[in-house]
Parts: sequence; C-alpha cells; structure tokens
Amino acid sequence: MSNEQSAHSSPEQPKRPQVALFVTCLADLFRPSVALDSIALLEQAGCDVDVPRLQTCCGQPGYNSGDYEATIPLARQFIEVFESADYVVIPSGSCAGMIKHHYPKLLQGEWRQRALDLAARTYELTCFLTSVAEMRRGTATPVELGRVTYHDSCAGLRELAIKEQPRKLLKELCHTDLVELEQTEVCCGFGGAFCAKMPELSTKMSTDKVDSAIATGAQIIAGGDLGCLMNIAGRARRMGHDIEVRHIAELLLGDRDGPGIGEGTG
Repeated sequence: MSNEQSAHSSPEQPKRPQVALFVTCLADLFRPSVALDSIALLEQAGCDVDVPRLQTCCGQPGYNSGDYEATIPLARQFIEVFESADYVVIPSGSCAGMIKHHYPKLLQGEWRQRALDLAARTYELTCFLTSVAEMRRGTATPVELGRVTYHDSCAGLRELAIKEQPRKLLKELCHTDLVELEQTEVCCGFGGAFCAKMPELSTKMSTDKVDSAIATGAQIIAGGDLGCLMNIAGRARRMGHDIEVRHIAELLLGDRDGPGIGEGTG
C-alpha cells in the first residue's frame, strides 16, 4: 500500500461484541418485554445480539430439586447452543448463577471444561452493562422515574455479587431517586419451589417485603429476577396495593407503556 493510500485509509473499526441472549423461561412465557428490552439495551451499548432459536430451559428447576440426571442433558445443550458467542447475557441473576457456578459442578470431563469456558463469558444483564459494555448516559433512552426501591434477589446477590451494578445504572441513566427498603437483601419468599412447598412461610416473607417497599414511599419496585418480581407483585395486589413492579431492563429502556408486572392487560 502506498503512503497516499495509507493516508486516506479509514482506521479499522473495533469489533462489536457478539452477544447471545438467553431469554429465560419466565421472560419467554410471562414477560417477553424483558427479553426485547434487553436486546435493545445491548444494541444501544454497541453489541450485535443473537437470540439462539434452539435455547431451552437452563435446567435450574430440576437441579434445585435434586434431579441432576435430568439436568445434565439440558446443561450440555445450553453449552452447545451458546458457546460460539463472545458473551452470553442473561436478564436474570438466578439463571446466570446456574450457568456460571452450577454447570461446572454438575458436569465432568470435557463437558466441565467447556462449562468453565462458557461460565467465564456469561454475565447477568446489569453486570455486563457496567463491566463489559460500560453503558453510559446518552446511550440509553433518557427517562425520569421518580422514587424507586430495589429488591436484591438471593441468587444474584449471593452467587454473583450483584448489588451496586443495577443501582449505578438506575442513578446514572434514569435520574432516579433511589430509596432503599428495609432488609433489602432478605429473601422475598419466592425461592423457586420453596413458595409452593412452604406457602405459609413464603406468604409471610413476601408480605414483609411488600410492607417494607410501601414504607419507602416509592412508586416503583425494581429488580433483576422475574421470579422475585412476580412473587412481590402478586402479593402486593392481594394486599390491595397498586405499586408498580418492573424488571430493571424495562426501566433502563423507558419501557413503561404496558402494564407493570402482575397488573394484567386491562
């Protein structure tokens, strides 16, 4: 190449991260907006996003119930479907924790090594937007939410150390008046099968969580795991409260046109 050609050549553009989105069962069945908003946020953050068609459940329900034999084929399929991506991003702390921490425990031999490799490239949504994509003000749809309180889900908090990431995004991108609820790190009572096996105890825990949220004066309860949010929203409705419940992906994108979680379609 001549000096003249070199002088007029445009600098090589950095490669856009190739992200595979794991939708999760609850988003797929109950709240597709969470997946769609996650895609939009990742694209705004400069990523190319793929949603693999062959994805299924990650196997967490069976694994948590002790059915490891049935979980192994699901784990292997997940790895085969997602391992070609630069990153796997999941709008759920519990599902992300399953991939990052439990697949390597469950699988052996070559599959364990493949699980470890995939685990290193798997992120919960808010972790990815703060530590990899580094989403900044101006890249997201500007919204003002008013007073918001945030629920820390057990798996996200304890397995993935998700605490400051969602709060940072809400404050920087949404101009949020973020107020902490009392005992924010205490379980909401969902716990997967726990709420079905021990309904009385689960109801007491979810009631305490709703009471704590109402006491903050917040208009919105936010969180990163749909299981927790559906549990909280359902209990709030049964208690007669109309507080809005939203997944953080919806809030970061400014997607509040539709009903909140648990509000139905009316």
